[in-house]
Amino acid sequence: MQRKELSKTYDPTKVEEKWYKIWEEKGYFEPTYDEKKPKYSIVIPPPNVTGVLHIGHALNNTLQDVLARYKRMDGWDVLWVPGTDHAGIATQNVVERALAKQGITRHQLGREKFLEKVWEWKEKYGNTIIQQLKKLGASCSWSYQRFTMDEGLSKAVREVFVRLWEEGLIYRGDYIINWCPRCRTALADLEVDFKPTQGKLWHIKYPLEDGSGYIVVATTRPETMLGDTAVAVHPEDERYKDLIGKKVKLPLIGRVIPIIADKVVEREFGTGAVKVTPAHDFTDFEIGKRHGLEFVKVIDEDGKMTEEAGKYAGLDRFEARKKVVEDLRSEGLLEKEEDYEVILGHCYRCGTVIEPLLSKQWFVSMKPLAQPAIAAVKYGFIRFIPENWTNLYFDWMNNIKDWCISRQIWWGHRIPVWYCKDCGATLVSREDIDECTECGSKNIKRDEDVLDTWFSSALWPFSTMGWPERTKTLETFYPTSVLVTSFDIIFFWVARMIMMGIHFMGQIPFKDVYIHALVRDEKGQKMSKSKGNVIDPLEVIKDFGTDALRFTLVALAAQGRDIKLSMARIEGFKHFLNKIWNASRFVLMNLEDYSKEKFNFDELPLWSKWIITELNYTIKEVRKKLDEYEFDQAAMAVYHFFWNKFCDWYLEVAKLYLKDESIRKQTQSVLLKVLKESLKLLHPFIPFITEEIWQYLPEKDTEHIIIAPYPKVNEKEMDLSAIKDVFLLQELVISIRNIKAEYGIAGKKDVKVVFRAEGEEYLELVNKEIEVIKMLTRIEELITTQEYKRQEGEVSAILSSGEVFVELKGHIDVEKEIARLSKEKKKILKKLELAEKKLKNEDFLKRAPEEVVEKHKKEYKELKERLDKIEHYLKELKNE
Repeated sequence: MQRKELSKTYDPTKVEEKWYKIWEEKGYFEPTYDEKKPKYSIVIPPPNVTGVLHIGHALNNTLQDVLARYKRMDGWDVLWVPGTDHAGIATQNVVERALAKQGITRHQLGREKFLEKVWEWKEKYGNTIIQQLKKLGASCSWSYQRFTMDEGLSKAVREVFVRLWEEGLIYRGDYIINWCPRCRTALADLEVDFKPTQGKLWHIKYPLEDGSGYIVVATTRPETMLGDTAVAVHPEDERYKDLIGKKVKLPLIGRVIPIIADKVVEREFGTGAVKVTPAHDFTDFEIGKRHGLEFVKVIDEDGKMTEEAGKYAGLDRFEARKKVVEDLRSEGLLEKEEDYEVILGHCYRCGTVIEPLLSKQWFVSMKPLAQPAIAAVKYGFIRFIPENWTNLYFDWMNNIKDWCISRQIWWGHRIPVWYCKDCGATLVSREDIDECTECGSKNIKRDEDVLDTWFSSALWPFSTMGWPERTKTLETFYPTSVLVTSFDIIFFWVARMIMMGIHFMGQIPFKDVYIHALVRDEKGQKMSKSKGNVIDPLEVIKDFGTDALRFTLVALAAQGRDIKLSMARIEGFKHFLNKIWNASRFVLMNLEDYSKEKFNFDELPLWSKWIITELNYTIKEVRKKLDEYEFDQAAMAVYHFFWNKFCDWYLEVAKLYLKDESIRKQTQSVLLKVLKESLKLLHPFIPFITEEIWQYLPEKDTEHIIIAPYPKVNEKEMDLSAIKDVFLLQELVISIRNIKAEYGIAGKKDVKVVFRAEGEEYLELVNKEIEVIKMLTRIEELITTQEYKRQEGEVSAILSSGEVFVELKGHIDVEKEIARLSKEKKKILKKLELAEKKLKNEDFLKRAPEEVVEKHKKEYKELKERLDKIEHYLKELKNE
């Protein structure tokens, strides 16, 4: 029967789009709600609607897809919820920049018109990353796709806000917050990037009110002194004991302020006396509350000085700094100025230096929510993988602060609060209202602020499944099975989802949290546009195909270790795909007369028993490693099996078996079984190439591999003695090949080779497999014996089961070989001397990165092994 033949080479561009479309049309990605199937669910960490696929997304979603495909094939009913985040500040900034090019500001448009523009932008560009995820092969349940501002999620957000308000867990208060003057909004502590910056430390004289002298205060922000309402010293600081309770005149302003004592003051900083500006510093805010100080706001929301700043009013904060320093100097109040490294907070979105400001904001009380979330991890209901992230989680949760949830932007979930201008009531409602529920007045105004983007993201595991309604999806798939994410959002997102899930669902949101590593460049440096070391996954897909990228990322995704990615590595794994393709072609070309005959494992020849046994061991290993989230080890287990065992050994032996009519049919069955099971094992990692080859198989479990059953171990088809015997044969074959290669006679067949066996058992084994050995080593004759001594002109290799001797006489110039090896020995000794020196250098061992030291150790070991081999060969060539 004529079968379809695989093309000579694999072209990803011809198959990827085709198969993705078919899988989607057939509904393979959707859950079935089959009651007999166990349930498995994942929610995607929603990428920003402004986003395009970067290498971190590629890793994160490939790992999720590996799990989803594996579980689906293994008989689970899988729901993988996709979606995007509205990304408040980021999206508003993108649209504002687009409008700026037309000379328009959002304030000129007004709130409603501006929001229309944002929705227009979202409809036009917001789906870009979704299409890119499809290109990556992500088998998400697309009919469940959500957006953090869609109707259902907006209802969930409002319900949560109102309930937290009713429970007394949401409040509004004056508080010092991180403020971005560029984005004109408050930022949570986690949204501030702190960077060491070279600044100055100014020592300023504050004259005592009684004229008896002055106290010197050190500050890195002299412009804020205009808002000082005290000077603070440590109560136990002997230098200032007599000054506590006295008053000073604030330089440049003249306000009289007290000298107070507070234990929070660091005696070692500057002079040990610090200015207190409660409206512009987090520590000072707390001091101000403790001591009942006045709160004077001298910097406004645009980063400009207020009327309270006197003659500096209207100046930009940094201009004011220069002017204040100039004036202090001219009045003789600047004692000294020195270089000082300052840790400056920057807006995580636009990079502007943040300004601590006193402002009315909305907060969530976090401590009551944190306690159950701490317990959930402590008592093992939720586990972090790798486990070391657990301590970081506890550390943050145990020291949690109230969460500032209001943002002064327009794009986002508007806070459902109205203020009555007549009776002063604060009204919180699940529905929009147009009159005061307290006094009936129509004179009400809605709060202008929107909620922090992470507020809606915190509800993602249950809001995406239909909460607050008790939907079938929620009942079936919540809690989810695993969350796959990166470490940088453990606090932003993971911890908050745990808190909200437990509080509103009474259940944890997921059982496992797998934290994957960062993808760095080949040198281990963080990828950035400025360094020019960014690897664009879409470009990689274009050049090498999706499967090559996916397999590379998974194969390098070791737990707790950052990925060092390079194009060379991707190209290397592209060769693996070519190997799979070529091996499949070989198998299929040798199935012309295949007759669907089942084999009896016990009747198989040695190498067939061996490959089936190895297949079962690999199935066991891959399953175990996937279940333990050891993605790299799962991928490499199947990689080594397919390349190093199936291709390098069995396919070569099969060429001989296929010529033997007595075992041809069972060999065909073995070839097909191993190929078929290997494709299924590989499918979660490399879905496209495996689906393409699957279509050419003469017998398949299912129409498409995506729904084929994942391989299970067959204990009845495992033979440990076959593993042991083949190992001994491989050792013999490799030794003969190595000797022939060393002396440049790999292609010569008329080489005398003798195997001396240590024991009857080994002799029988080699005699039984002699034809296979001769074919694999390309020799015409192999003499086997139990008694043999090396002859002149022969070199040998010691094996586990005996010794092998290869005659070189007549094939090589012995003197030339001795000279060649002696020369190489000299070079190696020189290299070893240098390597030894380096590895004994304590300074090098301390300073060099761990991987560099390991590389040198590995090179040293390889040099030693090569030296031993050369000395062995020289000894034998000289007949010593």
